[in-house]
Amino acid sequence: QVQLVESGGGLVQPGGSLRISCAASGFTFSENTMNWYRQAPEKERELVASISRSGRIANYADSVKGRFTISRDNVNNMVYLQMNSLKPEDTAVYFCNVQIWTSYWGQGTQVTVSS
Repeated sequence: QVQLVESGGGLVQPGGSLRISCAASGFTFSENTMNWYRQAPEKERELVASISRSGRIANYADSVKGRFTISRDNVNNMVYLQMNSLKPEDTAVYFCNVQIWTSYWGQGTQVTVSS
């Protein structure tokens, strides 16, 4: 079965950096676009970044463009989100996602940006 396990979240000061990871299993990783979403308290879940199967094409929400970088490792079935210049409004639970007929989600990892 499809499994997505996020890790690497934590507390970081404004302006700081953090890298979160997602370990994927149960499907052919290299044949699927991978996504990162986030959900802040009392807000809807939003798409943050997507990366193509090869890793050559990435798309970002306007709110994170220029600050976040999504990448993937098709050998080890991992997807990453490097987050720089973090702002308090980036505080959210971050979810790894893949869509294969239906949408699969990890359990999420909490990122808190606060001084």
